[in-house]
Amino acid sequence: MNAPPTPGMMRALPVEYRARLMRMAREVSFPQGARLFEEGGRSDRFWIIRTGTVSLDMRVPGRRSAVIENLGHDELVGWSWLFGPHSRHLGAETTSPVRAYEFDAVAVRSMCQDDPALGLAVAQWVGDIVAHRLRSARTRLLDLYAPYGSGSLH
Repeated sequence: MNAPPTPGMMRALPVEYRARLMRMAREVSFPQGARLFEEGGRSDRFWIIRTGTVSLDMRVPGRRSAVIENLGHDELVGWSWLFGPHSRHLGAETTSPVRAYEFDAVAVRSMCQDDPALGLAVAQWVGDIVAHRLRSARTRLLDLYAPYGSGSLH
């Protein structure tokens, strides 16, 4: 998992869009070990981590779930809310106490639909994250299950 971290919302979105999104944020906290969501579940909210860490995991038949990536400060937890059918592709669990900003996905999608420039900026931000996570998942699964790993140096 040598890929550089994805830019957090605070660096990825223009100031005016960040401010609009942050007006919709609700502060939440979770204890260590809390399951935020399960793979296949409905994606109706997302979070930006303020403090703490969250692991993303993927079910692997006949084995324990594989941790795909660990997320921290200013990183997005959950992206499936933006793309239909709005169901989770991974699971997520806190690996330390977490404080985060929580967003209602329906409200954010509506705001993006009403302002196409905002919608494009959010879609590019989230799309970059999806691409990064896909690369991370591929590398991690190759490291865990392929005969010679991913071939990348750690």
